[in-house]
Amino acid sequence: MADKKKPNIFKRIGQKIKEIRLELKRVVWPSKEKLKTTSAVVLVVIAFFAVFLSTISLGGNWLLEKIGFYDPDETTTTTEAIEEEIPVATQPAETEAPETVEETEPVEESAE
Repeated sequence: MADKKKPNIFKRIGQKIKEIRLELKRVVWPSKEKLKTTSAVVLVVIAFFAVFLSTISLGGNWLLEKIGFYDPDETTTTTEAIEEEIPVATQPAETEAPETVEETEPVEESAE
């Protein structure tokens, strides 16, 4: 049997680059006008859905407030809820060792 070796890595990379160039030559690129038109359509659709979803969110919030789903006065913050559930145990400080101050004799400066 004949061993079939792969070409050198650099030859394979060069071949792939040639294939990519040939494929890009076959691509039909849009005209400038077509690109502007489709971009404008995309931006309009994005703006429409941003307004639409914001309206739904605000409307839902308003509706939930009107039916009394939640009362803003009774809400607690996360830290308040944690403090209520887990009491903080305070332990007395351990007795501290008395401070020892060593007295040193003053150093006399020599007058020269």
